[in-house]
Amino acid sequence: MSTLVQTIKTVGKTFANYTERGAGITMRPYQNTPAKAILKSILKKQGHTIVIVMSRQAGKDELLANLVSYILTLFAHLEVGIVYVNPTYKPQTINAIMRLENRLRANLLTKAFWKKRSDFMRIVGQAVVSFLSGDDKANVVGATASLALIVNEAQDITPSKYDKDFAPMAASTNATRIIVGAMWTSHTLLAREIRAAREAEKKDGIKRVFIYDADIVGKVVPAYKAFVKSEIAKLGRDHPLIKTQYFCEEIDAQAGMFNTARRALMHGDRKSQTEPNPSELYVFTLDVAGQDEATMQGGEEAFLKNTARDSVTLTIHSVDLSELEILQAPIYRPVFRKSWTGTKHITIFSQISALFDIWNPMYLVIDSTGVGEGLWGMFDHKYPTKVIPFKFTPQSKSELGYSFLGIIETGRFRDCCPSPEIDTQYEACTSEVLIGPAKTMRWSVPEGLRDSNGNLIHDDWVISDALISVVDKLEWLIPVESEVIRPQDPLKGIERNFK
Repeated sequence: MSTLVQTIKTVGKTFANYTERGAGITMRPYQNTPAKAILKSILKKQGHTIVIVMSRQAGKDELLANLVSYILTLFAHLEVGIVYVNPTYKPQTINAIMRLENRLRANLLTKAFWKKRSDFMRIVGQAVVSFLSGDDKANVVGATASLALIVNEAQDITPSKYDKDFAPMAASTNATRIIVGAMWTSHTLLAREIRAAREAEKKDGIKRVFIYDADIVGKVVPAYKAFVKSEIAKLGRDHPLIKTQYFCEEIDAQAGMFNTARRALMHGDRKSQTEPNPSELYVFTLDVAGQDEATMQGGEEAFLKNTARDSVTLTIHSVDLSELEILQAPIYRPVFRKSWTGTKHITIFSQISALFDIWNPMYLVIDSTGVGEGLWGMFDHKYPTKVIPFKFTPQSKSELGYSFLGIIETGRFRDCCPSPEIDTQYEACTSEVLIGPAKTMRWSVPEGLRDSNGNLIHDDWVISDALISVVDKLEWLIPVESEVIRPQDPLKGIERNFK
């Protein structure tokens, strides 16, 4: 047997050899272990469903790219197929294709033998992999997964889409299914397949579920451990994204947004204020409700008939930079609140302007959505460098909610002027996280909810408080006294050169 043939056989003998000796890539232990289970299921035609959950950026996509390259190489002499599904075409499917191409170019067993058949198909010999989008609107009927069906970021693909369009692709050969992703809620495809795989494990003792959280990855990659530690410092260990993306823990799809533990973190540590402290910094946040049309047209009597409207709510936050070096962000304390119900916006503008001139805030963050746009325009005209508008959309509100939870979880929001009404709003506020790549969180007080006295509960104070998250994204620096550094005189001593 020639040396070349022997080398090829040695390189292709195992997945670890293939990546390391073929492309100079050393796979980590937590990548090699599930790869062995997958290859065994394929080679022995067991038809298992293997589920892999890895913390974010731990190398699952690199594992999949190298694994697909290896499987194509092993079966290059046969007319077989792999179907590889991602939640979206752009950018996820495109990124997966590019990553596979890089691995095929880099490996000495494939760099001269792989081909592009179409925009979404790559082949080695006769073996082909087809990349498809798992978007609910994508038309994907027709592909066959005779070797394996790979579903990446499965938490972002709806179970109904998988059941209808993708699962049948593995039916003709009972192909191995590889479900990969990061944890989200118990309603996702990933969570469902974990439960099913664990039930199968109980019956035959064959391991099918492989979960690697940040603690496991951090033991192998010290830099990763340091990164996750910094993320926890910014967002808190119980933040939904930290729990799911790094520690592989499910969160409730629907839950109270501000539970007892979070409310405890929000307790103030000093008294409220009726006037500013000259040594402190302040930020105004304003949630805007529509001025009451009945009041504008029907006077006092009409106003009294409509007592359950949203209010325009102002929160004045003290901004504390004393722990900026440690926390890398300010501490915010609501120290003064005021609301207006059914009041004309021009009157509100005048009253807030008076407060603005007294408190001299660094910024005014204002809800500029809908009717708020007019009030924003007035403030922006009067205080052009200090007004930050915020327009509510499903995505922007979701991001605002996540950011606000991060401030709370790290102990940086300390409510110094609470009230029973505010407590009721926070206790009533619920959140719902949706399936999909956007990780959208819908949060609010449920419409029509009433308190024990029969009064409607709103969320205007919660929104006003949450708007502090907008300034939290700004770059905050520790203030220091300026110092003048005197430059040296460039001509000093030059006369010595001419003596």
